[in-house]
Amino acid sequence: MSSRLRLAATIVPVVSLLALGAVWERELPPVVELVIVLLLAGCVLAAVHHAEVVAHRVGEPFGSLILAVAVTVIEVGLIVTLMISGGPAATALARDTVFAAVMITCNGIVGLSLLLTALKRGTAPFNPEGTGAALATVITLATLSMVLPTFTTSNPGPEFSGPQLAFAAVVSISLYVLFVFVQSIRHRNYFLPEGDDDSHADVPPATMALTSLVLLLVALVAVVGLAKVESKTIEDAVTGAGLPGSVVGVVIALLVLLPETLAAARNARRNRVQISLNLALGSAMASIGLTIPTIAIASIWLTGPLTLGLGAVHITLLALTAVVGTLTVIPGRATLLQAGVHLALCGSYLFLAAVP
Repeated sequence: MSSRLRLAATIVPVVSLLALGAVWERELPPVVELVIVLLLAGCVLAAVHHAEVVAHRVGEPFGSLILAVAVTVIEVGLIVTLMISGGPAATALARDTVFAAVMITCNGIVGLSLLLTALKRGTAPFNPEGTGAALATVITLATLSMVLPTFTTSNPGPEFSGPQLAFAAVVSISLYVLFVFVQSIRHRNYFLPEGDDDSHADVPPATMALTSLVLLLVALVAVVGLAKVESKTIEDAVTGAGLPGSVVGVVIALLVLLPETLAAARNARRNRVQISLNLALGSAMASIGLTIPTIAIASIWLTGPLTLGLGAVHITLLALTAVVGTLTVIPGRATLLQAGVHLALCGSYLFLAAVP
């Protein structure tokens, strides 16, 4: 990155955070909203840059974990904030956002990463042991947290009872912590890329990495904060377009996952598809594993029901994602066909979210 772009990546998050403080809880004219959108896009790009600096300093798979966890923590904060301010209309926002994150990461980001690598190399090689373990954990978490509530009978509707929600929260956080232990310590080599093109690049000094870590957190806070500022505009636009309320969750997930999407694409273009898959599946896992426990705690103060169970269409898409993902992972390499199938699944989800 040139010195000019590096300077911009340093300035934009700080300016965006200051702008967030200036416009918070205020009515904004269209011109100011346009400026906010531009700052939002700049923060996304800055977050990608700083995440890659930190990732290069600490090495993999810790670098992938940093971005996945940081983004998900902010995503959880945004969900809880909108649920508190949204009232009864937001009872399904957590489910909609988390499921959108799962479908976008497991199909959209995975498909895009495989596509970019396969176009360059013919096939996209990766480690099936690590990728398969990540996929199995994601599907298990999604099923326990968002499929079972549709069929349990303790509460009417697609909701967990109190003890069921507590159990799901404990299982979610336990599986996530166990996966982090396996990925970063016990079987770390399962999640490392082969033929890493960046292996001989200069490792950034500790001071630069620490600065990038701070700026990454600032950028992520600014991204979600500015997204919260624009949330009313998003909700009005969704309603005005005649789209279902669940589309708000899709928009939130698309926005929050944009830094990881760009980071995954950049790694895929460098023939580091394993890092791209770590980012995609790690983000999906963190989205569930951190959101469900947080929502379980927040439900003590939230009024109204907490809708977690998926409908028949989304359960079908999740089952298809599990089958296709398994068939993609088993060989340890993928072609354009597997990439196209995953992208078709993501496109189908996005289309059916708008036209149920």
